[in-house]
Amino acid sequence: MNALFSKLPAQALRARRALQQGFTLIELMVVLVIIGVLAALIVPNVLDRADDARVTAARTDVNNLMQALKLYKLDNQRFPTGEQGLGALLNKPSTSPVPPNWRPYVEKLPADPWNRSYQYLNPGVHGEVDVLSLGADGQPGGEGTNADVGSWE
Repeated sequence: MNALFSKLPAQALRARRALQQGFTLIELMVVLVIIGVLAALIVPNVLDRADDARVTAARTDVNNLMQALKLYKLDNQRFPTGEQGLGALLNKPSTSPVPPNWRPYVEKLPADPWNRSYQYLNPGVHGEVDVLSLGADGQPGGEGTNADVGSWE
């Protein structure tokens, strides 16, 4: 194949070498700057969406737990005691009052999106019973993603 190129005129060889050369440093720098600008614009939006998704997931879990608690009350004429907690939805309580018509109300108790247990209050502060997640910071109260997500919302 080299024998073929040796017969080509010098101008054709220069043109071929120009086509075979890689990107220049300036071209690479322009591409990196464009990628950096796009990342600076997109990454904050994606990170905010993750926090919003966690709050939405916590609201969904709280609503599902409240529905299971309402079924428990329909079957047993009362909510689980504060001592029995949310575990009464998964395993039949052995402490008094033992529910007469108990059945499993959930397949498993979920952890909140920040990997902590949901809180159950009986009597509740905002209703007859409350189910809540303490938010991203794990502390009562807070704002934004640190705010409590509860059954009263």
